[in-house]
Amino acid sequence: MTTYKEIFGKYVKNYSSDPSSDAEGQIWYNSTSGTFKTEALTLASWAAGGNMTQDFFGRGVAGIQTAAVVFAGRNPGPINDSTATEEYNGSTWSPSGNMNNGRRYCGGLGIQTAALGAGGYPSPATKVEEYDGSTWTVQNIMANARNATSASAGIQTAGWFAGGASPNALTEEYDGTNWSAGGNLGTGRNGAGGAGTLNAGVVFGGDNPPPKSNLTEEYDGTTWTAGGNLVTAVSNLVAGGTQTSAIAAGGVSASSPPGGVTTTQLYDGTNWTTSPASLATARSNAYRGSVGTAAAGLAVGGQGSYPPGQGTEEFTGAVLTTKTITTS
Repeated sequence: MTTYKEIFGKYVKNYSSDPSSDAEGQIWYNSTSGTFKTEALTLASWAAGGNMTQDFFGRGVAGIQTAAVVFAGRNPGPINDSTATEEYNGSTWSPSGNMNNGRRYCGGLGIQTAALGAGGYPSPATKVEEYDGSTWTVQNIMANARNATSASAGIQTAGWFAGGASPNALTEEYDGTNWSAGGNLGTGRNGAGGAGTLNAGVVFGGDNPPPKSNLTEEYDGTTWTAGGNLVTAVSNLVAGGTQTSAIAAGGVSASSPPGGVTTTQLYDGTNWTTSPASLATARSNAYRGSVGTAAAGLAVGGQGSYPPGQGTEEFTGAVLTTKTITTS
């Protein structure tokens, strides 16, 4: 019988506890548990989540995969700008307190219990509201109207909005009370994705104007600098993560159908790569804001989903897991 040593050129190692790194694809014996183990790679994937109760697209969003909030938006028929809010617990959506001002393509940032919604249609798109997990309150307006899809990221007391209709290159920063001017994008655009924090942000994709942009820019709280280009140029996309681990999914490419694409792209702070995991449903105008991470993201609604604006998909990044080998 062929042995492990003959196949791999080395013996099975004996450990009293599982190794913490450099074990991918290896087999070892854990003398404490008396079992053989291996570390295997689980590939990235998208899976269906719970449907929202409201049939809208172009909504604002904030939070993480297991504690998200969406707000505002437009129904698929005659224009009806919504004030509706829904919260997600990782499996089910439930209604929450309404916004004070109905709008669509509203930017969002923060967490489920401390979110911010700003800009969007109809004009003037300078209105700002804060959410505490149940109630929305009107706050100081933005200096610049953002009546289309601006990128946004950060937390309620330290966030930024960049770009928007025209397209423009303007950045505004929010400290929880007041707005102030930040550094301009190198390339103005609308419909871009945003992720990260106030001092480590990233913007990618968008329109400037069409055709679509593949440009990425990184923010240090003062200045935007060029990052690696997207593999596929898209606008009106799903975005989330950090400056060194971002996700761009769906959106509209130069050659895509009206409902958008299913492509998922991942950023490591230097380069973008196309993930083998694709959305089950193409999505454009899915939401405006940053939610989740490149390891656990969330795609909400969009014009490509069915019913329009209700579908949810959850992303799980590739992970290494230790597994016990069953022997007989």
